[in-house]
Amino acid sequence: MTTSARVEVGRAAIQGAFGHARAERRCALITYLTVGWPSPEATPELVAALEAGGADIIELGVPFSDPVADGPTIQRASHAALQAGITPRACVEAVAQLREAGMSAPVLLMGYVNPIVSYGLRDWAADCARAGVDGLIVPDLPPEEALPLRAECDKRGLALVFLVAPTTPPARVAHIAGETRGFLYVVSRLGITGAGVTLDDGLRAQLAAARQHARTPVAVGFGISQPEQVRALASLADGVIVGSAVVERAVEGTAALQDYVASLRAATHV
Repeated sequence: MTTSARVEVGRAAIQGAFGHARAERRCALITYLTVGWPSPEATPELVAALEAGGADIIELGVPFSDPVADGPTIQRASHAALQAGITPRACVEAVAQLREAGMSAPVLLMGYVNPIVSYGLRDWAADCARAGVDGLIVPDLPPEEALPLRAECDKRGLALVFLVAPTTPPARVAHIAGETRGFLYVVSRLGITGAGVTLDDGLRAQLAAARQHARTPVAVGFGISQPEQVRALASLADGVIVGSAVVERAVEGTAALQDYVASLRAATHV
């Protein structure tokens, strides 16, 4: 597996994307798509549409049979991708192919811990780095259990991103903020992924507290689907993450997906 030349890789690439957005007086736009949805053949063009539409950072989902943090949309996409034969190794190879095609946006693989353990922590981190992956998000892996994987990531300059929820106590937010790499993922609401988040005083306070403790950029996700939501959050977070709504629009084709992402990007200015 080879990669195309990029100025920055790994954690540096993620930091660079946030820095570029900040220089343009906007928050970074992070989009998510399940590898293999709506078909393995469609993934390269759809990911290219995300980048062309203005996504600063791209999360690619590794399909898993029990995605406990995901709502019906991503569960359906994961099931279809698994049925189509998408494996963790296929996800790594997909990134390598995207890099060979010239994609330069930072990429994180988002997947659950069981497939990573089965793959082997060292092999997973090594293969991801060789393929051009810049970081990992493992939603069911708390920092206390992540030391072996983080060590493998640190050796290769990969970011290992941790999440905080609305119910995370302040002391633990401070701890997780100190452990995360790349950015701190703030879950905007309780429950699973899917469209529907309200910008209320609780979310404002949650983001303010996260930024107080953060040593990295702070990105907010879960339930964000409309440009109006992105616009409302742009001044409160360093990045906004859109997942389920992107997965839903992927079935409409590359042009529709690129237009949708462009509408989100236009709303990121502070």
